[in-house]
Amino acid sequence: MEIDKLMSIVEGLLFVSGDPVNIGDLSRTLEISEDELLYCVRKLQEDYSSPARGIMVSQVGKCVRLTTKPDIFPYVEKMFKPKVNSQLSRAALETLAIILFKQPVTKTEIEAIRGVNVEKALSSLQEKNLVHEIGRLDAPGRPILYGATDYCMEYFGISTLEDIQK
Repeated sequence: MEIDKLMSIVEGLLFVSGDPVNIGDLSRTLEISEDELLYCVRKLQEDYSSPARGIMVSQVGKCVRLTTKPDIFPYVEKMFKPKVNSQLSRAALETLAIILFKQPVTKTEIEAIRGVNVEKALSSLQEKNLVHEIGRLDAPGRPILYGATDYCMEYFGISTLEDIQK
């Protein structure tokens, strides 16, 4: 299949989905390799990079989706007046920053860095789907390991964890 046709199909599937779509699922649906699919995604990203375009293709981990460009948000907010999510407290933001930089990380490690109890902050971050349990540490008591969710990465525009360490 020619590249323009593949790009139009990928674009249509991303539009209809509204949610992130797994790269493996897309490649299987189109019966092409993941490398070919990623080439299509890069071409779409180039096409949408024009300042005249209000949307873009974003990639978070092994998923891609259509999103509005960040500079369009004030207009989206004005037009649709979305419900304002409660803001994160300073404690929650500090806890989230530690998790993003150190993940996987235990509650004890976060508390050692912050110097205070983080139970409430962790609970708040989990309720907002910004962090989740990603396993258990192989140590006495088997403490829970925390990491950022894909939603968190997408919300903050982070494609990979390496992006936040730049």
